[in-house]
Amino acid sequence: MLDILIADDHELVRRGVRDVLESQPGWRVCGETHSGREAVGLAASLRPQVAVLDMSMPDLNGIDSAREIRASSGSTEIVLFTVHHSEELAREAFGAGVLGYVLKTDGAAELLEAVRAAERHARFVSPLLARARPPALRSLASGLLPHSARLTPREREVVQLLAEGRPNASIAHALGLSLKTVENHRFNVMQKLEVSSVVELVRWAVRNRLIAV
Repeated sequence: MLDILIADDHELVRRGVRDVLESQPGWRVCGETHSGREAVGLAASLRPQVAVLDMSMPDLNGIDSAREIRASSGSTEIVLFTVHHSEELAREAFGAGVLGYVLKTDGAAELLEAVRAAERHARFVSPLLARARPPALRSLASGLLPHSARLTPREREVVQLLAEGRPNASIAHALGLSLKTVENHRFNVMQKLEVSSVVELVRWAVRNRLIAV
């Protein structure tokens, strides 16, 4: 039995993905959620072989969710299922430990193939993206992916929550940090990104697809 976790903030998308996946003999969706943060917790408790994650989710985006799932539930392979036709984002996703990058404009066959590849611990790149820049995507699929994020994973979490409009105290509670630690992260982030207001921070988060608009 292949157990699969689905995380997407749109119920209709989750339902469609579940129907596609459970059409395969021996496959079952063992859990689903709308939240990246909940996806991390479900992966730790359910231990699915594969998790299919949306990119833009509340609390924690798909790439940072994948990074945390790989750190805490290393036996779970990740397929990112996204609207973003972006080589840059695909590189970042593979750098975070994702094995499959599937576009929501792909067909059901591509999603199934990505999950089959993940089950074999192999990589899969959307054919639509691969056709756009074949030479670059060959290196992406081979795993030669330098990854040098300017922010730490914790700082990225804080940025996403700030950009979603959460106050410092709420962020501290959500992440299990002290208020002072959150304030320090906020200060460091603004210094690194050279922004002086939350509005600019939101713009940066939107450009870097940490939040959707």
